[in-house]
Amino acid sequence: MAGAASDLVTLFDVDLPADDLPAPSWNIAPTDRVPIVIDTIPKGSDPDSEPVRRLEAARWGLVPPWAKDASGGVKAFNARIESVGQNAQFKNALKKRRAIVPATGYYEWKTVDGVKTPQFIHLPDDELLVFAGLYEWWRNPAAADDSPDKWLLSTSILTRDATGELAGIHDRMPVLLDPSLVDEWLDPGAEGSEELLEEVSAGGAELANNVEFYEVDRAVGNVKNNSPELMRPV
Repeated sequence: MAGAASDLVTLFDVDLPADDLPAPSWNIAPTDRVPIVIDTIPKGSDPDSEPVRRLEAARWGLVPPWAKDASGGVKAFNARIESVGQNAQFKNALKKRRAIVPATGYYEWKTVDGVKTPQFIHLPDDELLVFAGLYEWWRNPAAADDSPDKWLLSTSILTRDATGELAGIHDRMPVLLDPSLVDEWLDPGAEGSEELLEEVSAGGAELANNVEFYEVDRAVGNVKNNSPELMRPV
């Protein structure tokens, strides 16, 4: 779950919040709509203009512009940071369409002796997690030009090898973005170089040392369940 839209606008100095932001959710699944923050240069503006920071609603599962339909995004909700620059689905987004995905925390399943238990992973003191992500706009060829479904905004979250105590839960973890790197990550005038990826990945490993986690109810395994109670420890 991400914070309230007004809180996100203030926290990330958003210039332009969208009108169709999703309601708070406590059990987000792939293809659900999530809030993302992006920096864009308005069409027709000087390329050197200051970017506009936008808070948008994106479908979780990235659909590249060249896709024939949106079905491929169902499995593209995560992108491995080690190979994102070589993956056809993500490499163009990495160059100039990088996003951040804010969240209160996330769930991961821990397996011990063949038994899986869900864990809620978060930062202390209700500090917001910020995931490094990518985004794309996909034009639906089957929709009329004036249809609200003509354009689909979608996103994917970068992952890396889990470190520290998180490695005892799962072998992968989201790339947590250091607040000092947010502007650089979002900058549409800078390409997503290997150096930037290495910096972001290393910063994510450091931030992972600060997270806390606890077991939650197995009800989180059913996406039909969606309430604040899912985040409570058992």
